[in-house]
Amino acid sequence: MPGTLYLCATPIGNLEDITLRCIRILKEVDLIAAEDTRNSIKLLNHFEIKTPMTSYHEYNKIEKGRKLVELLLKGEDIALITDAGTPGISDPGEELVKMCREAGIIVTALPGAAACVMALTISGLPTRRFAFEAFLPTDKKERQAVLEEMQSETRTIVLYEAPHRLVRTLEVLLDSLGNRRVSICRELTKKHETVYAATTEEALLYYREHEPKGECVIVVEGKSREQIRALERARWEEMSVEEHMEHYLEKGMDRKEAMKQVARDLGVGKREIYQKLNCR
Repeated sequence: MPGTLYLCATPIGNLEDITLRCIRILKEVDLIAAEDTRNSIKLLNHFEIKTPMTSYHEYNKIEKGRKLVELLLKGEDIALITDAGTPGISDPGEELVKMCREAGIIVTALPGAAACVMALTISGLPTRRFAFEAFLPTDKKERQAVLEEMQSETRTIVLYEAPHRLVRTLEVLLDSLGNRRVSICRELTKKHETVYAATTEEALLYYREHEPKGECVIVVEGKSREQIRALERARWEEMSVEEHMEHYLEKGMDRKEAMKQVARDLGVGKREIYQKLNCR
């Protein structure tokens, strides 16, 4: 029988946040695959875990992933841990899980710390619906595409950022998304944990004066549906009624249905659109 891959969430700062089940599984498995063995050895030593460890990270995830799958198929149980938090969240563990699923290997997760969820819950911003974007792409075109998608995002947005790039990222967010409510969460679960709740503009001014330290999670207010509808109405109002009609006729709508849609877009009755078209 194949072994099982365990995704073990580890503390993001405070070692007391590890679960008893996680400690037990880390002791029982045949091997621990860690993102950075030099960092993870401190955690294992603290809890007196003697299980052998191997490295699994962004730069060896394909080659090492194949080797780990081979071991799992031979019946070994493996625990996957990241430097901090939940494996697979903005993490190369995503690739290993995919490979295991394709090979018919059982994958299970041990819940625990996740910086994105913790930051969201303490941000003071809506939590019912959220979009996790992790780190913004480094490629300029890809980053711009993501930012354009975020402009009309109605869900609360959660981003990761390194402290030395926080100011630049806030500048980009202000320029792309406008001045929104934000919460900058730093040093989560640690002694100097802070949540700076403000607007993007206020946060930018603050962190230009106060150098940020520690990994950051940026939680950004989503755009309200009322704002989106107002922007759409403004866009339609820039068009003539004829241009507006042509927009839908080109999409294959018949004239009657196009008139109804134009009326919906502008928040007026169909009769008003009909009159405007017949008067011209």
